[in-house]
Amino acid sequence: MPVFLRERLQRTLGVVRAPSRTLQSILVFGALAAIAVVAAVYHRNPDLSHVNVTFLSGSERGNYYAVVDKLAAEAKQQRGRIGNTPTAGSIENIAKLAAAKRSCSAQFALVQDGLPWPENHPFEFIGRLPTPEVFVVLGPAADRVQSVGDLRGKRIGIGPERSGTEHVARQIMAELKDLDVKVSNHPLVDQLDKVQSGELDFAAMVIDPDAQLLVEAVRDRKLQIVDIASADALAHRLPFAHAGRIAVGYYDAVRPFPPTDKHVIQIDTLVVGNGCARDSVTQGVITVINRIFPDFVRVNKERANPRGLPVAIAARSYYDNDGPDPVGQHVPLVIDIMPTARWLQLIFAFSLLFGAQAVWHRFRLWRIDAVRVRIEGDIARLFEPGVTVGEIAAMTPEARHRSPEGRGQLDAVIAELGKLGERCRRQSLSMLVPMGQEMGYRYQEALIADLVHALRKFRGRF
Repeated sequence: MPVFLRERLQRTLGVVRAPSRTLQSILVFGALAAIAVVAAVYHRNPDLSHVNVTFLSGSERGNYYAVVDKLAAEAKQQRGRIGNTPTAGSIENIAKLAAAKRSCSAQFALVQDGLPWPENHPFEFIGRLPTPEVFVVLGPAADRVQSVGDLRGKRIGIGPERSGTEHVARQIMAELKDLDVKVSNHPLVDQLDKVQSGELDFAAMVIDPDAQLLVEAVRDRKLQIVDIASADALAHRLPFAHAGRIAVGYYDAVRPFPPTDKHVIQIDTLVVGNGCARDSVTQGVITVINRIFPDFVRVNKERANPRGLPVAIAARSYYDNDGPDPVGQHVPLVIDIMPTARWLQLIFAFSLLFGAQAVWHRFRLWRIDAVRVRIEGDIARLFEPGVTVGEIAAMTPEARHRSPEGRGQLDAVIAELGKLGERCRRQSLSMLVPMGQEMGYRYQEALIADLVHALRKFRGRF
């Protein structure tokens, strides 16, 4: 639009341009900046360099520590870092992981299933390891035990105080309270020594079946595994447990150790987070675990999460998609802000919004044009059909125009055109107008301004 016409419009309509176009420009530049950031952090060959976490494991001689060591080695190959922090076991892991929520000094832990969760805990369920731990009872003559009744009055070590082994053992012993079993707390290695020396009859522990401590106990110390024939019945009473077995010759196929299948109680190992890790980091950790345990994703798709433990959003997305979020792999920052599914929903919502915006813009422009055409019809009745704007500006007023009725009609048309022009300018500056589409309003403004200018010039000759 020519400068002189724009100035005439502003003088005629008395409207000052609003800053909404500036805001739209800011939004556009913001979107371009976001695209530039995404391009800058895009990984052509995705790795785990964004993963830098601390994992609470267990005793340095225990299986939990060995598992996290494997995870750390695998993450390192992909430029990630998993710190392995030794602890006294699951009970301490729960306490330390909750305490670390404030400082985020630790993000994940391995925890034995079946332990009580503190009130108002911050924990999220990441997954369960495919290979469960086993509750085993060891003794020098355990092969002679035919039923749990043979444990009557026996002295059994149940692990350190406040350990996961003690927690499970006491629940199992509560089901066998009529046997008058005498339990006592000892470190796992100490109670194996006490069994060999005769101070204890049996030693109980919750342990991975392939843990070095259990392998040494069976193969080197020649301790035998109690066949818990009622494992199915006992596991049924413990919602976190299920029955399993250790096959004949599992530890030595030649001698064999054990000489027969041994029924045991299995307990899952859980991977738990405290919500400190970003979604992309959580998915990176799951990727590492799945490389060490190839059945990890399948198992967690098929099994429900433990009671009282919500599933982490990133973990649920990983299992639903049978793998990591592709966007998160290449641009971790994106899913840290919001999951990909939400981004897609947002994009769809914006598409609907912009579609509705365009429809509403066209409707309002049509209404302005319809009102202007109606006013032009009124002008034609004031003068004569087919009169042009230029002819009105140069026309000499007639007697019918000077009459009170004619002047009133002319003033009413000028006032209505002025209001329509203000409305047109106001709507053209609205955020609802798609960028680049304001020229339709400018065209209407020019037509209205020309009419107002011509009518006022004609009116000035009265």
